[in-house]
Amino acid sequence: MSKKHTQGRVAFATVVGTSIEWYDYFLYAAASGLIFNQLFFGPLGSTLSTMVAFATVGISFLFRPLGAFLAGHYGDKLGRRVVLIITLIAMGAATALIGFLPTYESIGIAAPILLIVLRIIQGISAGGEWGGAVLLAVEHAEVKHRGLRGSFPQIGVSIGLILSSGVLALMTVIAPGEAFLEWGWRVPFFLSILLVAVGYWIRRGVEESPVFHEIAERKEQVTNPLGKLFKNHWLLVILASLVFVGNNAAGYMTTGGYIQNYASDSAGSVGLERGPVLWAASASAVSWLIFTIVAGSVSDKIGRKNTYLLGWALLLIGIFSLFPLVNTGSIWMLFLGLVILTVGLGFTYGQQPAMYAEIFPSSVRFSGVSVSYAIGSILGGAFAPTIAKALASATGTTTSVAFYLAIMTVIALIATLLLRDRSGMPLGPDHEEEQSVSPIIGVRS
Repeated sequence: MSKKHTQGRVAFATVVGTSIEWYDYFLYAAASGLIFNQLFFGPLGSTLSTMVAFATVGISFLFRPLGAFLAGHYGDKLGRRVVLIITLIAMGAATALIGFLPTYESIGIAAPILLIVLRIIQGISAGGEWGGAVLLAVEHAEVKHRGLRGSFPQIGVSIGLILSSGVLALMTVIAPGEAFLEWGWRVPFFLSILLVAVGYWIRRGVEESPVFHEIAERKEQVTNPLGKLFKNHWLLVILASLVFVGNNAAGYMTTGGYIQNYASDSAGSVGLERGPVLWAASASAVSWLIFTIVAGSVSDKIGRKNTYLLGWALLLIGIFSLFPLVNTGSIWMLFLGLVILTVGLGFTYGQQPAMYAEIFPSSVRFSGVSVSYAIGSILGGAFAPTIAKALASATGTTTSVAFYLAIMTVIALIATLLLRDRSGMPLGPDHEEEQSVSPIIGVRS
């Protein structure tokens, strides 16, 4: 099989696999503010039930590091591919089981407890998925196309949002009104069974990362990659995590379901219909997808760091444009606000796999990439919808939410400025010594 054909097959497999994983993950997030707040947390009252439902979205993030630790440990010892297959199956099983759950009205407090347990399983799976997918893509890629190839698993996030919001929106048409709350919301969760079967079949045929092949042939796998990572690169893990917080906090306004809930709340100031809001979120994800790929490609030309700096500026514009447009009460202005936001989201996301892979040594790369992503997710997106809901309720205005997102973006900008650009860094084990030199400005290894 030619190298070009192998790279194409890997790219396809990582896109399909991550799309399915994030479909499952975002389906829960979208349902939390539209369905679970009523069916599983309804006795808490309108505002508190929604905040608690959003909090269950965040709870899963607390378990992402566990997934990252497990996946990083075994990914650096056993390979990237086997971990990806396990995480896919775990995510799909948890999602399908959510579709079968009885509601609070049927079994009482057991319903939300079981829901949270399944969400935790999703969190563990998501924590292990990302690192393996992006490393397969980046480590298979040619140096000159590393940013572009690394952006392919990233668009799985956008596709997952398109699919989850789109299927929910479709079910509001097929099962309108009370039928949607009675049974229509369950269908998208059942659909995960079919999607996981497809993803499993595709991932089984993917070749292992050439970097890991080389490490395995030399029998140079680290026995305790996590220990080595935190002993030698703990500060780098923190900074890499902070780079992610701005994108993650802003992104979870849609992927975490906050905008969908805020714009469709019949008791709120916007009061749009649920279906059109879901369609708008799905359509805006197409823009996110496009700009994610553009950012990956641009980073191959101007470097990862310069692309990030451009992205943070664009994201700030999107953040301060979003709520004034949503608050007009026009579905088209809501869509425009989401599109403007996704330009910055794409330009702070497409280059992330290549940048992360280039700053960690090959022997602990899976662990470093996975753990940094998981910690960044907790600090950034985990409770962003809950915080946004609380800020808007406490201040009576979404301006406070915009400033919260802006602060997270500035933190990410500062972390980016503290890292050297290592675009084009050789990724193989032959260059471990060069890779181990700290990319943190002002720090000597």
